[in-house]
Amino acid sequence: MAEVRLQDIVKIYPQIEKDKHSKKKHNLEVTEKGVVAVQQFNMDIKDKEFIVLVGPSGCGKSTTLRMIAGLEEITEGELYIDGELMNAVAPKDRDIAMVFQSYALYPHMTVFDNMAYSLKIKHMPKEEIRKKVEEAAEILDITKYLDRKPKALSGGQRQRVAIGRAIVRNPKVLLMDEPLSNLDAKLRNQMRAELLKLQNRIQTTIVYVTHDQVEAMTLGDRIVVMKDGYIQQIGTPQEVFNHPANTFVAGFIGTPQMNFFEGELVRNGEEYSVHYKNYVVRLSESKAKRLAEKHVESQSVTFGVRPDQMHIGEEGIDAEVEVSEMMGTSSHLHAKLDGKDVIVIVPTNGEESTDITRIKLSFSGKMVHVFSKEDGRNLEI
Repeated sequence: MAEVRLQDIVKIYPQIEKDKHSKKKHNLEVTEKGVVAVQQFNMDIKDKEFIVLVGPSGCGKSTTLRMIAGLEEITEGELYIDGELMNAVAPKDRDIAMVFQSYALYPHMTVFDNMAYSLKIKHMPKEEIRKKVEEAAEILDITKYLDRKPKALSGGQRQRVAIGRAIVRNPKVLLMDEPLSNLDAKLRNQMRAELLKLQNRIQTTIVYVTHDQVEAMTLGDRIVVMKDGYIQQIGTPQEVFNHPANTFVAGFIGTPQMNFFEGELVRNGEEYSVHYKNYVVRLSESKAKRLAEKHVESQSVTFGVRPDQMHIGEEGIDAEVEVSEMMGTSSHLHAKLDGKDVIVIVPTNGEESTDITRIKLSFSGKMVHVFSKEDGRNLEI
C-alpha cells in the first residue's frame, strides 16, 4: 500500500487580532505568525502499519491527520506518501480515504449507494462497483443492510458503513478521526476488535486519532503520544507503557493513572535506591544498569508507581483509605498519603470486599519509574 513520511511538519493558525497580546492560548505556543498547533512533527510510517495518534483535546492530533489528508495546509515541513511530495497535491489526488467521527452518511441514499458514491463519480463500471461494495460489505458484516437507509441503522452499523465507504476505494492510506467516540462502551469494545480484523483483511496503512488511551493501546502497532502540539513519545504500546518518556506520558497512558511521589534517588556505586520518608526501595539490577549508563547521580526526583503494582502489607508507608470502588475482580482503593491522593488496585480473588481504613503501602524496585524533578523526563531513557 503506502509508506507515509512526515518531515519537520509545523501547523500555524493566524492569530485573531484581539488575542495578539496573549502569549499562550490553550497551552499552545504563540508566535508572531500565529498559534502553533503542531510543532516539528517527524515520523516515518511503514507500509501496512497501524499508527495511533493519542493525546488530550487540543494537542494537535486531528490537525496532523487533516494535514495528511490535505484538508489543512502544511505551514512548514514536507509530507511524502510512497516517496512523492504531497504538500501541493489536492486531497482527491492523494489516494487516501478518511473516516470521520460523525459518520457523514447521505441520509437519502441506501447503504449500497453511500458506499458506492465515490466509485460512481469516478465513472467506474457498474459491475465493478457492485463487486467492490459487496466485498467491503461482507468484510464488515453489513451485507443484509445494503438496501436500508442510514436512519434505519444503529450507531455501530452506521460506523461500519462509513468505514465501508472508505475501504471500497482501496486507498493507499486510511485515516480515521475518533471513529468510535459516538458509540457506547460495549459497542466500542466490539468495534475495536472489528477494526483489528479489518486491518488484517485489507492490509492497508492506517493512521488513527483518538483521545482514548485504551483504544491506542489495543489498536496501534505504534502509538504517538502528543501534548500541546509536540510529540512526547513514539513507540509500541508496551514500550510506552513500560518505559514512558516523561511524567506526562506516564500519567496519560494507563488506567487508573500512575501514582507520583517526590523523593530522593540515591546512588551507591552501581546500585540505586529510592527514598520516600523513612521508606527505602532498592531498584532492580536492570533499572540500576540503565541509570548508570546514563551517568545519573543522586538527586531529588519524582518517581511513579502504577496502582496495580502497589501492595498492602505489614510494612510500608502509612495511608488512609477514603473510598473503595468494587470493580468485580478487583477493588480500587482511593487513599490519602501525606495529603496526596493515591490509587491502589487490590485483587478480590472472589471474596467479599472488607472495610479497610488504615493500610501500609509498599512496592518493589522493579516497578518504580524515576523522573527528573526539573523537566519530568524519564532518567532511564
